[in-house]
Amino acid sequence: MALAAEQGKTMLTKKQIQLLEFIQARMARDGVPPSFDEMKLALDLRSKSGIHRLVTALEERGFIRRLPHRARALEIVRLPDSLSKGPGFQPRVIEGDARPAQPLPRGAFEVSVSAVDLPVMGRIAAGVPIEAISEVSHHIAVPGSMLSGKERHYALEVKGDSMIEAGINDGDVVVIREQDTAENGDIVVALVEGFEATLKRYRRKGGMIALEAANPAYETRVLPEDKVHVQGRLVGLIRSY
Repeated sequence: MALAAEQGKTMLTKKQIQLLEFIQARMARDGVPPSFDEMKLALDLRSKSGIHRLVTALEERGFIRRLPHRARALEIVRLPDSLSKGPGFQPRVIEGDARPAQPLPRGAFEVSVSAVDLPVMGRIAAGVPIEAISEVSHHIAVPGSMLSGKERHYALEVKGDSMIEAGINDGDVVVIREQDTAENGDIVVALVEGFEATLKRYRRKGGMIALEAANPAYETRVLPEDKVHVQGRLVGLIRSY
């Protein structure tokens, strides 16, 4: 009976697997988990309450963990065999400052990846735009698997809370792939009117560019396209505890 109960804790429903797969895919693509609204749309559910139940079930079964004091921030602890052995899966390690090695929590796994030193180009505002930063303040080691293509990458320290519902918090370090174009929905570093830099979700509407926050306390900024220049796209995130 005890064995059957333990197996029941690790068995997942079809919807739970779909949600876990969606979270894993979005984190692999963007470096941050999707919002609850995005999860609801992806799973074709009518309300976010269904997502809350699925997230709670995955957390109780030890597949994901909700980060304390972080708005809608999730991390994947482990994956079921159906996902971890599937095509295209690559475990990701996102760590903060170096620290002495400690035993892993029960149920967690360790992944060894090559690290790449990236320049940290100062702070980027996830809130009211601040003056653009273009000088290297220091370097930080990031997993090589986080980088994509041959384009130049750099890192920025996040200041502000306007992107918290996208899982990006004040004090996080974001990894940016340098590029001057973006697709609708991308989280980008945007240079506004030539001297203000901000981290926002990008939307093009005709000849106008909308820079959307992921926090209802902040308004969307809509500017003529010649006033907004994309400096790069978010590809990863590093958080220190």
